[in-house]
Amino acid sequence: MESVKSIVGRHRKDPTELLAMIRDVQASRGHVPREAVAELAGVLGLSEADVEGVITFYHFFSLTPAGTYAVYLNDSITARMNGRTAVARAFAEAAGCRFGETTADGLIGLHDTSCIGMNDQEPAAVINGVVFTRLTGAATRDLVAAMKAGTPVTEMVKSYGDGANQSELVRAMVVNNVAKRGPVLFHPFTSGSAVQTASVLKPEGVIARIKDANLLGRGGAGFPTGLKWDFCRRQKGPKHYVVCNADEGEPGTFKDRVILTEIPRLVFEGMAVAGYAVGAEEGILYLRAEYAYLKAHLESVLGELRREKVLGKSIAGVKGFDFDIKIKLGAGAYVCGEESALLESAEGRRGSPRNRPPFPVQTGYLDKPTTVNNVETLATAAQIVAHDATWFRSMGIPASAGTKLLSVSGDCARPGVYEVEFGLSVRELLDMAGAHDAQAVQVGGPSGNCLSPKEFERKISFTDLPTGGSVIVFGPGRDLFEVVRNFMEFFIEESCGWCTPCRAGNAILLRKFAKIIGGKASRRDLEEIESWGKMIKASSRCGLGQTSPNPILTTLKNFPELYEARVRNDTDFVPEFDLAASMAAGCEAAGRNPSFKETHHE
Repeated sequence: MESVKSIVGRHRKDPTELLAMIRDVQASRGHVPREAVAELAGVLGLSEADVEGVITFYHFFSLTPAGTYAVYLNDSITARMNGRTAVARAFAEAAGCRFGETTADGLIGLHDTSCIGMNDQEPAAVINGVVFTRLTGAATRDLVAAMKAGTPVTEMVKSYGDGANQSELVRAMVVNNVAKRGPVLFHPFTSGSAVQTASVLKPEGVIARIKDANLLGRGGAGFPTGLKWDFCRRQKGPKHYVVCNADEGEPGTFKDRVILTEIPRLVFEGMAVAGYAVGAEEGILYLRAEYAYLKAHLESVLGELRREKVLGKSIAGVKGFDFDIKIKLGAGAYVCGEESALLESAEGRRGSPRNRPPFPVQTGYLDKPTTVNNVETLATAAQIVAHDATWFRSMGIPASAGTKLLSVSGDCARPGVYEVEFGLSVRELLDMAGAHDAQAVQVGGPSGNCLSPKEFERKISFTDLPTGGSVIVFGPGRDLFEVVRNFMEFFIEESCGWCTPCRAGNAILLRKFAKIIGGKASRRDLEEIESWGKMIKASSRCGLGQTSPNPILTTLKNFPELYEARVRNDTDFVPEFDLAASMAAGCEAAGRNPSFKETHHE
């Protein structure tokens, strides 16, 4: 068992590495005991509350034993659609404990977790950092038997996926499911070509090319990438940083997983080009904890790029073109997909969003000017620099140039990633994926829009239907109310808790929603839930709260008949509490009539 002092020393007593230190302590001891919290705080000059606050913020850290084998089973809607309930039951029965518990001998811990980026191959779980996909009851029982026999987790993986998933450094059963290779991300790319071209263009020329290409951020917000780089470059400061946001936590999104597995060189070269443009010498890839199985693979690629002089000192032979990249792992928190929360986490703290302004391009990582860009954005930028803006703008539509990588899952014959040109209609995408009888399509994940068939002609674009990439298909037999409930529970779980509209408002919305679908609502309740949803969106501090009511609001708008069928029109008020029903069991035990119409007193 490695000592806390040794772990802290290995990380150079750097407080920004607190997440890595906690991860190492937990790996060594199975959890982070109180004495370790005190030691970490003392050595780093932090309060114990600060350290404990970080531990309790993230899904994959625990103050109590999480199990020698810590099982984190995805509880997203696509997991449930593919048999998650039966798999969870099999785990509980075979292990002998319920979810949220650890077996009496401390061997197995069962934990629910949010989307782990495997929506195209559910049900899926992460066990001690190793991913298991397409789980069944039989497969689950075999896994538990192997745990009881003391089998190392890596030896429980019996088959491997395709591409780099088969490599010695990954050895994962994950399948890429690349359903459509498009003309940008999957266009032939010669390693080193982007940095070589950038060295000729000079920083201002790189920014000009990105601006001319009209590259908008692929994370969903669509902010002009060239403008962001220009803002960052113009900020005065002793250091500038480039941060790649590889924390795709939106349920239904797994496109970045495929990019990082198969074309990570494109991402890293895009970071180097961004670094040259903004005047940064250091880049950080913030990798979500669920993708930790890719870290050794990515570190190997970085090593190759350094040897090839694509990273390091005097890149492309240009003095002063110095840039390198390090990887920082998250620890399981959806809100860290928000760029300022990501920066807080990268600095070793809770992933709480910052007040803005100032923006990251002004005061970002370690309070230095920082450009934060999505995985897909940086990969696309590398191709644009290596080719040219005209080439890129020849694809897509005028206001939305280029392509978009979409993660398609749910009720379709061909789930996977599709690189399509902007301007494609939802119906055309459904035809590609083999989903011809969809009842609804969730575009943009839970924070996006739930579309009815009458909107399937809408176009994937920044001017019509923007999306970070998640597309979930729901067939005619699915209960959309269960979908909405799952999404709202997700947002309640993932809220950082900082602001009242998000922390309390979403819980109130869910209670009101439960009242409506339970048939105990009036038309006034429909009006209230819509009003409250809009208020939460308008008054929340960050993007999570500003989009969290969307599952209710978009289904209320696009599927009004479902709500209307549950509403009573004969009254303005329907009590939520049923006194007779709540007293029925007691009355039966006492031999009394459960009717409360009598007014006499005993």
